[in-house]
Amino acid sequence: MVPPAVAAPRPGRPGATVIGMQATVATYDPQTRSGSLLLDDGTPVDFGPDAFATSGLRLLRFGQRVRIERDPQGVVTELSLITM
Repeated sequence: MVPPAVAAPRPGRPGATVIGMQATVATYDPQTRSGSLLLDDGTPVDFGPDAFATSGLRLLRFGQRVRIERDPQGVVTELSLITM
């Protein structure tokens, strides 16, 4: 289930939706390149190797803040570092 948020279509990526959420890395397995995140309200969200691959990152650390994008079904499709 996708939490209520302002969602907008992502140009060039049919079916992808920008949810504009941030999360904290709870677990990361470098072997499988997957892990779990905690949303700011404490909701756990898993991510798979495909979402990690789109990030361009080499690793994640426990407690690291990331921005996530999810598809309409709530699956994490992309991770990125938060930039200011």
